[in-house]
Amino acid sequence: MSIQWFPGHMNAARKKAAESMEKVDLVIEVLDARLPQASSNPMIEELRRARQRPCLKILNKSDLADPAATKAWLAYFGAQPQVSAVALSCRKPAEVAKLPALCLKLAPHRGTALKPLRMMIMGIPNVGKSTLMNALLKKRVARVGDEPAVTKTQQRLQLGNNIVLIDTPGLMWPKIAHPSDGLMLAASHAIGVNAIIEEEVAHFLADQLLLHYPQLLAKRYGSKVEALDGPGMIETIARARGYRLKGGDLDLEKAAHTLLQDYRSGVLGRVSLETPESRVALLASFVVAPTEALPEEAE
Repeated sequence: MSIQWFPGHMNAARKKAAESMEKVDLVIEVLDARLPQASSNPMIEELRRARQRPCLKILNKSDLADPAATKAWLAYFGAQPQVSAVALSCRKPAEVAKLPALCLKLAPHRGTALKPLRMMIMGIPNVGKSTLMNALLKKRVARVGDEPAVTKTQQRLQLGNNIVLIDTPGLMWPKIAHPSDGLMLAASHAIGVNAIIEEEVAHFLADQLLLHYPQLLAKRYGSKVEALDGPGMIETIARARGYRLKGGDLDLEKAAHTLLQDYRSGVLGRVSLETPESRVALLASFVVAPTEALPEEAE
C-alpha cells in the first residue's frame, strides 16, 4: 500500500514558506519522536539549506516514544551541521520554556530589541506545531485539533520584545518515496483518513509492534502473541474485546481502529517505529529503477 496525501492548500503554503524563509533567522522543525525521519518533510530541509538557516529539531511526543530510540535520534541529528535537537512534549510548559534559550544559541547575533530573533515553526500536519505555539506564548493563539491540517495560513506573533514567531500550516510533500514512511505517518495520524484504509495501516503497525514490542501487545490485550502476523493480531484484538458484527463475524475494522488509537494515545506504552539504524537499512534496501537509455546513449 503506497499512501500519498497532498491537499491543494499545501502547495500555496509551500510557496509562502519559501518566501518567508528569506526573512527568518532560524527554523524550528517539529517532528514526531516516534518516527523522527519519516516525519521530517524533505521540502523543509531543502528550503532551509537553500537559505543556510540553522535548525532546531524538536522531537515532540517524546513521552510516547521509546527512550533508547529517542536518545539515538538526538545524537544522530546533533551530529549534523547547523542543527540542534531536543526531545520534549509540547503539552508540558516547563519543557517548552527551555526552547527560546536553545534557539538563541543557534542564532547568537539576534535576540535584541533592535534585532529580534525571527523563528519559523514548521512541520508535517498534526505533529504539535499549534500546541507548541500556544505553550510558547502562554495563551491560545493557534487552533489545535485531532485531525491533520487544522492550520491553513501563516501567523506572525511576538514572543516578548526580542523574538518573533511565524507559525506555518502543516506541510506534506508531493510524493512519499518509501511506502513504509506513508504507513508510519498514517499510523501516527499525520495523514487524513480519506487517504488511507485503516485496516491496512493497522496490519502494518501490528507487524512492527509484534517485531519490536510484543510484550506491550500481550499486556494490553491479555493474549498470547507468539507466531502472529499483523492480520492475526487484529483478529486477536477483536476476540479479546468481543468485537462482533451482526451475524457473529469478527469486527476487524473496529479492532484495527482500536489498535491505532491505543498506539496514538500512548496507552500501549512507549513505542518508536524507527531508529537511525532502521533508517539506514531502509535506504540501503531502496533501489531506484534504472531509467531507459536515451537513443544516443544506447549504442
